[in-house]
Amino acid sequence: MYDYYLGGKDNFAVDREAAEQVLSAAPEVRILAKENRAFLGRAVRFLAAEAGIRQFVDVGTGLPTQGNVHEIAQAVDPSARVVYIDNDPIVRVHAKALLPSDGTTAVIEADMRDPESILKHPDLHRLIRFDEPVAVLFMSVLHFIADEYDPYGIVAAFRDLTVPGSHLALSHITSPAQNTGAAEAAADVYKNRATSPAVLRSPKEIQALFDGYDLVEPGLVYLPQWRPDTPGTARDAESVWMLSGVGRKI
Repeated sequence: MYDYYLGGKDNFAVDREAAEQVLSAAPEVRILAKENRAFLGRAVRFLAAEAGIRQFVDVGTGLPTQGNVHEIAQAVDPSARVVYIDNDPIVRVHAKALLPSDGTTAVIEADMRDPESILKHPDLHRLIRFDEPVAVLFMSVLHFIADEYDPYGIVAAFRDLTVPGSHLALSHITSPAQNTGAAEAAADVYKNRATSPAVLRSPKEIQALFDGYDLVEPGLVYLPQWRPDTPGTARDAESVWMLSGVGRKI
């Protein structure tokens, strides 16, 4: 569905049908998806160019598309290493076909609801040295983790394995101050049609995911507000009801 919102072709009829139901309830979801992808690019460029991170773990990566983490990070430093994680075997097949063969990237088929299986995976430790700073990315995925699966515990499991100076970057849908009904209607479609229902969380609940991290400027903000490439050009922020932030481990 996310690929369809972005205008991609790696989706099935059932995905397109469900995505159109979401778009009929909340047309801004397509803009939200594009803004989320843009935030990913800005966050990874910041992490690689300004924070000096050379190791990235992208949890819940989804289907590969333009502007993947390794492409952005390796434009700063070709030696940057990236591990992609997703529980969809289709993602694994697509990613392996598109990833460079120079040994700097890997893809792991695993479920983030079982972080221990990820954190013990040999392919993760083959590329990622946890005695050096690591950036862990949860881009538009934690709202698909119901409270019963403890999203805070999932993030903490990765945090606890990393050293100070490591970073966390994430985006998460929230209830907008305006037009709350559209967000709830979109969430209902995911609840009824998708394998993972969407959970709307408050800004306070989303900020709690950064426990153990210091948020870098500008803090937890709507997607267009996080370090826009051209200041002053961001669209009406609250119309894009997804919060985003980057934190540095204390």
